[in-house]
Amino acid sequence: MTPDTKNSEPRSRRPYRSEVEIGWGARVIKCFTRDIGPDGMFLETDDPLWLRAEFTARIEVGESIEVDCVVIRVEPGRGMDVEFKELPEAEKEQLNLFLEKTG
Repeated sequence: MTPDTKNSEPRSRRPYRSEVEIGWGARVIKCFTRDIGPDGMFLETDDPLWLRAEFTARIEVGESIEVDCVVIRVEPGRGMDVEFKELPEAEKEQLNLFLEKTG
């Protein structure tokens, strides 16, 4: 059995506060980021989704990008930690450029 390197690597997230729109079926849910990194972000919301829920989020990182996410941890009444699913190259470049500028 090989170790899961994605989960064993330290997260390089930084504090970042921005409104995020979550596409959940026909609804749009608004929440705020607490932090963001190349692999994911923490979203503050009073009503988090459940573990392993998948959704699309629109975030501002210099420009607006859409990212597919999956919930990896829930803090009831506080929010949810999400991981980005496979980011298209353009979104990955925009996010990395933003992180370099703000880091």
